Amino acid sequence: MSVIRFGVSLEQEMLDTLDEYSNDNQLANRSQAIRHLINNNLVEKKWQCNHIVAGSITLVYDHHKHDMLNHLTQIQHKYFSVILSSLHFHLNHDKCMEIIAIKGKAVLLTKLADELIAVKGIQHGKLTMSRAD
Repeated sequence: MSVIRFGVSLEQEMLDTLDEYSNDNQLANRSQAIRHLINNNLVEKKWQCNHIVAGSITLVYDHHKHDMLNHLTQIQHKYFSVILSSLHFHLNHDKCMEIIAIKGKAVLLTKLADELIAVKGIQHGKLTMSRAD
């Protein structure tokens, strides 16, 4: 893939916002910031159009909560066709983090994430999607 240079004209306020975005995301320069923004836009478009996407669901919870692990496992078995893998980490004696790698139609992945995050006792849950192509 070849790189093509082009000029961009922006108002000072917009340029300042781009520079701030670049700094906040630890990007090396404005070109990387623009690439990052374009890629994010493409991912969002694919997500909204229900294309095949890949991603992860991150869950943080207290594993001592009654029947939580069974409930999480039942939900994951219902969606086995879109789950690639899962990792389980012990953050401390009580708190665990699970990261579930997923790939499939965006709507189905969103539904899976919503069901998992809604389980009583989940302290934090987040779905992250990316391009699968």
